[in-house]
Amino acid sequence: MSNLHVQALHVHPVKSVAGTAPDEVAVEPWGLAADRRWAVVDSEGTVITQRQQPRLALASARPLGGGGVALSAPGMARLTVDVPEPGPLEPVVLFGKKVETVVAARAAADWFSAYLGVPARMVHMDDPAVRRAIDPAYALPGETVSLADGYPVLIATLASLEALNSLIAQGNHPGEGPLPMNRFRPSVVVSGGEAWAEDHWLRVAIGDAEFRGARECGRCIVTTTDQATAVRGKEPLMTLGKHRRIGKSLAFGRQLVPVRLGTIRIGDEVRVLE
Repeated sequence: MSNLHVQALHVHPVKSVAGTAPDEVAVEPWGLAADRRWAVVDSEGTVITQRQQPRLALASARPLGGGGVALSAPGMARLTVDVPEPGPLEPVVLFGKKVETVVAARAAADWFSAYLGVPARMVHMDDPAVRRAIDPAYALPGETVSLADGYPVLIATLASLEALNSLIAQGNHPGEGPLPMNRFRPSVVVSGGEAWAEDHWLRVAIGDAEFRGARECGRCIVTTTDQATAVRGKEPLMTLGKHRRIGKSLAFGRQLVPVRLGTIRIGDEVRVLE
């Protein structure tokens, strides 16, 4: 029997906005159901994330039936946003590449513009099966992803977080630790096992689903943003830079791609197949 189990699941319906922690979730080819199918874009059509707007961390999105979302944020009235009717596709720019989306209703644009203090719109990925391919250097033919940073599922372990927090405590900014797991915005959180073991996972089964390990997850400035206050610090990037360089990445967690669909649940055994 494996000593690895699912400790938590996280779905973020709107990119860079806080999400929900369901007890179970379906795995789709491009990610967890309802995960990162929506994004906020600026007046030039470029996707806005916590990299540019840390206050997105304080907003939250709850998935609704039919694919819509319920938005909330400090000082803002709650807003329900329905999936847009089929219509003209709007190309937006995500990490320098164009992705076709559908623009949400004007009320969503007004809501995010008021909250962020800059012109903004909300867009929806209508057909993730065809809209955005995974980096071909790490993908098999036909594999796609939602509006996540690059891969369908991000898995992280509590053992690695504990090890990282121990390193932070010994570093130059010990007062910033210990960091919570939400700094890393994972899809699946795993308990048990040894720190950094996930670096080597090539095939993993969870519940009814199976995944292949694509690569390590390179971390960015978003991880330095306190998700409860939107205040930025130095960690964990300072410590990852000293102890967790894998190629060009400051690594924490592993990127997975579904190869067999199903449902995963809190408490499910995580079986490392390869």
